Amino acid sequence: MLEHGDTGRLHIVLISIHGLIRGHDLELGRDADTGGQTKYVVELAKALAKQPQVERVDLITRRIVDSDVSDDYAEAVEALAENAQIVRIDAGPEGYIRKEELWDHLDSFADNLLSWLHRQPRWPDVLHSHYADAGYVGVRLAHLTGLPLIHTGHSLGRDKCRRLLALGLAMEEIEQRYHISRRINAEEDTLSNAELIITSTRNEIEDQYELYDYYTPEKMAVIPPGTDLQQFHPPSAKTADSAFAVSLNKFLYETDKPMILALSRPDERKNIVTLLEAYGESPRLQAMANLVIVAGNRDDIREMNDGAQGVLTELLLVIDCYDLYGRVALPKHHSADEVAEIYRLAAAAKGIFINPALTEPFGLTLLEAAASGLPLVATENGGPVDIIGNCHNGLLVDPLDKTAIAEALLSILDNPERWRTLSANGLRNVARYYSWEAHTQAYLQKLQPLLQHFERLPKTPPVGKVGRLRRQAIFTAMDNTLLGDDE
Repeated sequence: MLEHGDTGRLHIVLISIHGLIRGHDLELGRDADTGGQTKYVVELAKALAKQPQVERVDLITRRIVDSDVSDDYAEAVEALAENAQIVRIDAGPEGYIRKEELWDHLDSFADNLLSWLHRQPRWPDVLHSHYADAGYVGVRLAHLTGLPLIHTGHSLGRDKCRRLLALGLAMEEIEQRYHISRRINAEEDTLSNAELIITSTRNEIEDQYELYDYYTPEKMAVIPPGTDLQQFHPPSAKTADSAFAVSLNKFLYETDKPMILALSRPDERKNIVTLLEAYGESPRLQAMANLVIVAGNRDDIREMNDGAQGVLTELLLVIDCYDLYGRVALPKHHSADEVAEIYRLAAAAKGIFINPALTEPFGLTLLEAAASGLPLVATENGGPVDIIGNCHNGLLVDPLDKTAIAEALLSILDNPERWRTLSANGLRNVARYYSWEAHTQAYLQKLQPLLQHFERLPKTPPVGKVGRLRRQAIFTAMDNTLLGDDE
C-alpha cells in the first residue's frame, strides 16, 4: 500500500514528455522539441534535489528506442543526483516523433505512468507538468490520485495561433501542422484543474494566459528560472583560443571585429532570417561587426526536417543575396559544452547577444549571455521584457522591424561606455534575480500552502478528489441503448 511521506521532506514528480531529455550533453537546437524547456526541466530537477526540504525528484519523460538517436534515451532510468533521476515511460511507437504527433499516445503514457507510481514505495507529494502534453497527462493523474497538480506552460497555443495567423498562415494549415485545437483544449483543461500555474514572467500572465477561458491570475505565480553561474561567466584570456573560435576563421575575413551573436534552433518562430536581412540591409552594421548565427547542428540540410531545412536554406539564400560572405558565420556544429565558451568569445570581442524571436516565452539564452558579460538586444514580445527590465542590460525591439533591429545594435556598438555599463548591469543583476537557488526557494515556498491543503488525504492509494474507490457500480440506461438498439 502506498503512503505519503512522514519525514516532512518532499517527493516531487516533474513531467516533461516530448523532446530528447538526458542528464548530460543536451542536444539543444537539434529540433524544435529540444530547446529551452529541455534544459529547464533538467536544471530544475538537479536544483530541487539539492534542497534539504526535498527527499526525491523524478523527472518523467518518454522512452525512445530509435537508431536515429542516442541509446541514452532508451534507458528506463538515468541518475541525475543521489536523490534525483530521469524516468522514461513507454507510450506509442518506440521511435522519436514530434510533439504534435504525441496526442494519440498521451492516454497510454498516463496509464503507464500511473502503473509506475503504484510500484513506488510511496506517493509523491506533488505533480508538476511542463507544456500542454504533460498538462493533459497531469490532469488525468491528478484526478486518479488526488495529488495536487502544478503546471508550467513554457509556451501557449492560443498565443502561437495568434502569431501564426498574423504571419499569414491559414487556420486550416495551422491545425494540420500543429494540431492547435487539441493543444488549446488541453491547456484550458490544465488551467481549470491545476492548483498552481508557474510562469517565468508577468508578461506571460497578462498577455498570454489572459487569452484563455480559464484564466485565473490569483493562482498564478511568477518564478523566473535560474542560470548556472558556475558555467556561464565572463571571458578570460584563454577564450580566443577555443576550438569554436578557430572554426570561425573559415567564415570571417576579420575575426577581430565585435560579434553579433544569435543562438537558437533553426525554427521559423526564432526569426533569425529577419535578423540576417537587417544586417544585410545595413552597410554600417556590416562594417562594425560580424554576425555569427549558431542555429543547431547539421550534416546535410537536405536531410533535416522541413522546418529546419526551410530556415537554413533561406539563411543561405539571404547571405548570397546581400553578398555577406566573410562577414556572416553559420557554423555547422557545436556541442552543448561549447555554448558557454561561445558566449564568452562574443563578450571578449565586445559583442552583443540578440534574440529576435517573434515571441519568446522566457529566454534562458538571454540569462546565459548576460551572465557571460554580453549586452542584449531582444524581442519585445514575452520574457525579455522582464529580463531586461530587471537587469537593465539591453534594448527591446519589434522583431519584425529590420531598421529598429539594426539601430539598436548600432547604438550599443557605437558607444563603448554604454557597452560597458550594460555588460556590468547584466552581470550584477543576473546574479541577483536569476540564480537557481533563488528559483528553488521561491518554488518551495509556493508549494507549502498546496501541501497543507492536501495533507488530509488518506494514507491509502489516492483515488480522486471526489470520493473513495468503490468495489461495485450500477449502470442504467433510460432508453435501452446501453445493451444495444438493433433498429
